[in-house]
Amino acid sequence: METSVKPQGCTNLKLRQLDRVVTRHYDAYLSAAGIKNTQYSLLSHVAALGPIRPSDLAQRMGLDASTLTRNLQPLVSQGWLRMGPGDDARSRLIEATKEGHAKRSEAKREWKRAQLALNARLGAKQVADLHSLIESCMNDLTESPDAIVND
Repeated sequence: METSVKPQGCTNLKLRQLDRVVTRHYDAYLSAAGIKNTQYSLLSHVAALGPIRPSDLAQRMGLDASTLTRNLQPLVSQGWLRMGPGDDARSRLIEATKEGHAKRSEAKREWKRAQLALNARLGAKQVADLHSLIESCMNDLTESPDAIVND
């Protein structure tokens, strides 16, 4: 006899709670490098992909333009990223500076420590299962916007 499993509570709330716990975990390690997890992610993307147009970066990271602009400002102020002219007068390109590449290298060591500590705490299999579940859910939810129905 198969029993039906029914989700309890709000999925969005549970995901946001998990996100906050995981973010605090990574931020605790990355603070040794003087950077936050969100900044490290953005700096890493630009260092790997740059020079890159802000719109392309936002798309690659799954961010809206205003969030990207807000998150870029501290990295530009620190001198880790530079905004320069693009292919025409209306476009811009973002690239990591020499200092930005150095900061990314420093922070990457702390990120690795955070990742290994998370794997140790949760177990590598559970982390791998979590990654698989997240990817599957993202594919299911982004596959077809028409499939999303508002109640």
